[in-house]
Amino acid sequence: MTATEFLEAVSELPGVSGHEAEVAVRIREAWEPLVDEVRVDPLGNLVALKRGEGPEPRPRVMIATHMDEIGFMVLSIEKGGFLRVAPVGGIDVRNVLAHRVRVQGRRELVGYLGMKPPHLTTPEEMKKPVPMQDLFVDVGLPEERVRALVEPGDLVVRDQRAVRLLGGRLAGKAFDNRASVAAAYHALGELTRRRHRVDVLAVATVQEEVGLRGATTSAFGVAPDVGLAVDVGFARQPAVEKDRSAEAGGGPALALGPNIHPEVFRFLVERAKAEGIPHQIEPAPGQTGTDAWALQVARSGVATGLLSVPLRYMHSTVETVDARDLEATGRLLAAAVSGMDPQWVRGLNQ
Repeated sequence: MTATEFLEAVSELPGVSGHEAEVAVRIREAWEPLVDEVRVDPLGNLVALKRGEGPEPRPRVMIATHMDEIGFMVLSIEKGGFLRVAPVGGIDVRNVLAHRVRVQGRRELVGYLGMKPPHLTTPEEMKKPVPMQDLFVDVGLPEERVRALVEPGDLVVRDQRAVRLLGGRLAGKAFDNRASVAAAYHALGELTRRRHRVDVLAVATVQEEVGLRGATTSAFGVAPDVGLAVDVGFARQPAVEKDRSAEAGGGPALALGPNIHPEVFRFLVERAKAEGIPHQIEPAPGQTGTDAWALQVARSGVATGLLSVPLRYMHSTVETVDARDLEATGRLLAAAVSGMDPQWVRGLNQ
């Protein structure tokens, strides 16, 4: 199975922050044949261990890729059976109106995020974004049936199948950040054919979209010597500034800034050049807002790097990636792990 095929399958599963179990099962099925051990920790992070060669204790390298997605939670059931919802994570109201969703009640219900018809909307209302509190879901059932099947607190997941575009591109939901989970899958496959002298711990983390929680707890439990976070970054598109984005198809963007250990950054660039892997540089002058932040400050501090897969239309249901970037990111992760000298890793922490 290619990284693209893996992403197609895993992106369509429901996995709103805090409820990632179904996604974790699918990821485990794909990762397990490629590693030595797999476990799920108390918070729900999926932790896969691939042992290296050489005497123990070996340095530990953690690859963090979050598997949760943004979504909604039911707040109340209104007259007529309409569901009032609130966001879980960074929902942009502009791109969810009239979208199909799945309500995860006592049984799953398909519905749509309703909207006021434009014919009844005043000119003043047309100038303003729809307030979040005005969002509602219509599942088409009478109120009494809705109340029998749905309760406040039930989750609402965006419903979107992945679509293959021309030029090797793929569009769908939850590519933030299951595109990076797919890159990690590609890396683990590469590492079955490469020798490495460090232990690799690939972690599909939970609850990144609501505060980096899974990376915080798993980094404490794993206690890595080096952390490599993989997330998505902004790809070039209209209205996105060139100096804040990367080129789709140009390979992973390697972050450089206070959230990143400079030696890890230099090492990633060296490995990419040595193996002819396309890559880009991403200036990150502040907090990156990724699992890299949680990794860096875990325990007494972890030497951390960040690879970003270029992504268009982030936090929408048409997030778009280039298959070449998935594979290049996976190749660079594998090249970095296989090229790590245990002595160099230990030197980062002295």
